[in-house]
Amino acid sequence: MTTGSTTTSSTTTGSTSALPERAQVMVIGAGIVGNSVVHHLAQLGWRDLLLLDKGPLPDPGGSTGHASNFIFPVDHSKEITALTVDSMRQYEKLNTLTTCGGIEVARVPERLQELDRRMSSAAAWDIEAELISPAQVQDRVPFLDPTVILGGFWTPSVAVVDPLRTGTLMRELAVGQGALRVSANTEVLGIDVEHGRVRRVRTDRGDVEVEAVVLACGVWSPALAGMAGATIPLTPAVHQMIDVGPIAELERTRQEIAFPIVRDMDPLMYERQSGADLEIGSYAHRPILHDPADIPSVAEAALSPTQLPFTPDDFDPQMERALELFGPVLDRPDAGVRHAINGLLSLTPDGAPLLGETVEVRGLWSAAAVWIKEGPGAGRAVAEWMTDGAPEIDTHHVDIARFHPHERTRAHVRARASEGFNKTYGIVHPREQWNSDRPARLSPFHTREEALGARFFEVGGWERPQWYESNRDLVATYGVSARPHEWDARWSSEIVEAEHRVMRDHVAMIDLTAFAEFDVTGPGALGFLQHLCVAQMDRPIGRVMYTPLLAPNGGFRADLTVVRLGEHHFRVVTGGADGPRDHQWFATHLPSDGSVVLQDVTSQVCTLGLWGPRARDVLAAVTGDDVSDAAFGFGTARRISIGSVPVLAMRLSYVGELGWELHAPFEMGQRLWDALADAGGPHGLRPVGIGVYGTTGRIEKGYRLVGHELDQEHDPVEAGLALPRCKEADFVGRIAYMEARACEPAARLCTLIVDDHAAADGTLRYPQGGEPVLTRSGERVVDRRGRVSRVTSAGPGPSLGRYLLMAFLPTPVAVEGAALAVQYMGERYPVTVARVGRTPLFDPDDTRMRG
Repeated sequence: MTTGSTTTSSTTTGSTSALPERAQVMVIGAGIVGNSVVHHLAQLGWRDLLLLDKGPLPDPGGSTGHASNFIFPVDHSKEITALTVDSMRQYEKLNTLTTCGGIEVARVPERLQELDRRMSSAAAWDIEAELISPAQVQDRVPFLDPTVILGGFWTPSVAVVDPLRTGTLMRELAVGQGALRVSANTEVLGIDVEHGRVRRVRTDRGDVEVEAVVLACGVWSPALAGMAGATIPLTPAVHQMIDVGPIAELERTRQEIAFPIVRDMDPLMYERQSGADLEIGSYAHRPILHDPADIPSVAEAALSPTQLPFTPDDFDPQMERALELFGPVLDRPDAGVRHAINGLLSLTPDGAPLLGETVEVRGLWSAAAVWIKEGPGAGRAVAEWMTDGAPEIDTHHVDIARFHPHERTRAHVRARASEGFNKTYGIVHPREQWNSDRPARLSPFHTREEALGARFFEVGGWERPQWYESNRDLVATYGVSARPHEWDARWSSEIVEAEHRVMRDHVAMIDLTAFAEFDVTGPGALGFLQHLCVAQMDRPIGRVMYTPLLAPNGGFRADLTVVRLGEHHFRVVTGGADGPRDHQWFATHLPSDGSVVLQDVTSQVCTLGLWGPRARDVLAAVTGDDVSDAAFGFGTARRISIGSVPVLAMRLSYVGELGWELHAPFEMGQRLWDALADAGGPHGLRPVGIGVYGTTGRIEKGYRLVGHELDQEHDPVEAGLALPRCKEADFVGRIAYMEARACEPAARLCTLIVDDHAAADGTLRYPQGGEPVLTRSGERVVDRRGRVSRVTSAGPGPSLGRYLLMAFLPTPVAVEGAALAVQYMGERYPVTVARVGRTPLFDPDDTRMRG
């Protein structure tokens, strides 16, 4: 195994002099991530940095020092792949990367299908990869038994890196720039917060006044965040590793690694050369979680604090699986276990890193739950975020602010980490649902929904119907067919398309209680929202305003609705998945003079969407208020009564139909449901699931979704969301927005139709999203900024009778009628550009929802 530098300069051993009285930024944790943060902050011009670690350097005892240091670049996640590829470039630049190639092998047919899917991701990210036969796997790894496997996914660029040496070089570069001081063997005793902002770090060698702190201390991060009253939702967890040797075939190479790394995916293991040994790692054993407080100190640990005593009973079944594949070299009397540990790593509730400013404390940043393969990229992203307000790589899915309060609790973190551990090498469907710590949040309609056979999906802890089994009769009514391939049909139902049709023909109601809702009040409320929103907020009371919120670089930070309820009172409504991130964005921009109050009212409000050509008939039957078009125009909000239920009704639509969002007191929700259900019977009303709202209705109208179409790497002009005029009031991202408006966009968001679904074997296949867009001859489509074209959303358009995709295409390619292709599960399917820009394919003039 690599051991890193053995030099003894102050940048490796740490200074023994007194700490400075102040530092602009203190980074706590000198593993690969902390070293990367200080390096990139120095590169960006910061000059008063302090790096602390309680352990010695170059190896202070964290996961960086023991984790298996290989990098497989292909991931289905765009963000993780981008962070990984950026990290590989940085390791290579510092000459600490050794390319050896890697193979992910399949033992079962389901895994072969997953390898086809990985080929699509490799094509999307322009990473060279190839599906190879068992014999070709053995050609590359001669001591592997090819009869055990069905095939492999070969990635030539897989590499091993030296993260300790990399960290040393990064520290030395920052010190050489006069930007960094380093203090090893320094224990943090407390973090002081004043007026909601970090102000001071107390250590066993003195106190330091600070403007910002970055917690890059891995498994210890939750404990240090707790000192400041903040949360970093991760748990230390065991990943077992053993080294078996000596093995003559490996020893003869006289290299640290001369053969490709093998990921034995189905038993959830990997095997790789480590000098004369074969290292075997497992993600198949029981989840073994620890608390940060229980991790031994450097003095107490036999090896290091994150290398705990091995528990062989947990590993024995995996050793049997390793013997199946590598029996020729493992099943020998002269080969024994020479090193075995329960190594600690960080697990989060969704398996993704935790980057960004903490929710509770300003100036306290997280750079945690980052693996070696993403370390330098994550460090650069955090440094750019701190400097410019947004990193170059979109961080939507790794933002620490993504979790709701209950999702930051110890109980939830441990439950989801336990469930997720064995998914590390698992086959995870893009729609797959979590099972643990459910149900957490129930709408007041839940009992009614259960009685109708709702199939619940979770968002933000809310149990939200995706479809209703009670609507299965509609499948025959509308002649909807199920998708023939199990993977395409998994976590889905043909009922969704039938529910869509009944909404278009009659009327439907949809549970939208998962919306996150915030009240913005006070004399400064208007100015505050003007500063954050692209759209004009100075509108009459009762006006509903759709608006993007931008990052300083002009990319999307949020996409939401604001309704003006009073002169100094606004209601913000945003998606349940994005509520925490959006709330933090508003909170961090609140003026310090107290002129604006931000209140999360999500748990006080329940919401039903009522849409369809008969929606007005239903609403008129339950209210005495005038809901005619003349009295209640599109894009307005009014307070009405439905029986004795006070309701804030907003006339808008995310599905392209006449109707309203009906927001009511939470405790009166069941009464609201019953009133609408009873009145809607004669009009053909059906409760329908969020599959109609979030997929079929949305995609027919070409509506954009944050985290899919809308991210920090694309601007409103490219997304087709630039307003006809730009308001005079300044707002975050305005300069970049105006620059984008003045230039031809590099890409434009388009809607595509799939021309032919037939696979080579005749089975009809349906892309799920994330697939690369190619030319008909198979070349990648890339815009002038180097961004690849990929499917951002995919789903049926039942009213159009076509399967629809959305994707950003380079402006020269974004031509209606252009013939392209998408690669899905190893095959290419022809597609055609049906629409460029935001004009929808269904009801392009919006006459239905404005009627």
